[in-house]
Amino acid sequence: MYSLSVQNVNQIYGNGTAKVHVLHDVNFTAEPGTLSLIMGPSGSGKSTFLTIIGGLLTPTSGVVSVNGTNYTDLSKKERDQVRLESIGFVLQAYHLLPYLTVADQFKLVDKVKPEDNLTEDELNNVLEMLDIKELMNKFPSELSGGQQQRVAIARALYPNPSIILADEPTAALDSSRVTVVAKLLKDLAVKHHKSVVVVTHDSRLMASADHLYEMTDGYLTQKS
Repeated sequence: MYSLSVQNVNQIYGNGTAKVHVLHDVNFTAEPGTLSLIMGPSGSGKSTFLTIIGGLLTPTSGVVSVNGTNYTDLSKKERDQVRLESIGFVLQAYHLLPYLTVADQFKLVDKVKPEDNLTEDELNNVLEMLDIKELMNKFPSELSGGQQQRVAIARALYPNPSIILADEPTAALDSSRVTVVAKLLKDLAVKHHKSVVVVTHDSRLMASADHLYEMTDGYLTQKS
């Protein structure tokens, strides 16, 4: 079964002469165990698409299903619950709380979702892979952009979601870090049977993708 299914999704903003058709009849599926890469220029609709499949935005038309549940039919509370249990976000804006240390960022997740998060050993493995274990007592303001990005990635993985959605996860990283993040995302897909969907400009991630898509002016085309 597809963990994520998108059928004929359109997104339109405004009316009349101000009408903007951002997504055009987009179809997409993601299976557990796969890494899907969606590439395209800025303004092509990639981030809007990611926001819709993450349940943060209701499409103008079309159907989005998560683990067999039609997202678009759920109440906001029900959608929030599905998102909490099933989806991890890695966004361009890191959204680290400035008054919490790195360690406390993870403790906050425990308060919101007390069960079924990564074990201590699993989290330590992620922290070591991302080379951020020594940063646990630091505040976001004490971290570089690349360090904040890696902490945000670890925090998204900590609730152990079945679907990982990443928006430019390597934007602030050098090539050596890109290799580490690409391997981590690939391992999450293959070894932990998760569906990983990445929207990016970064062609350095292409070698890790099982499926490659291109978004152009709101049209999604599968390339491989």
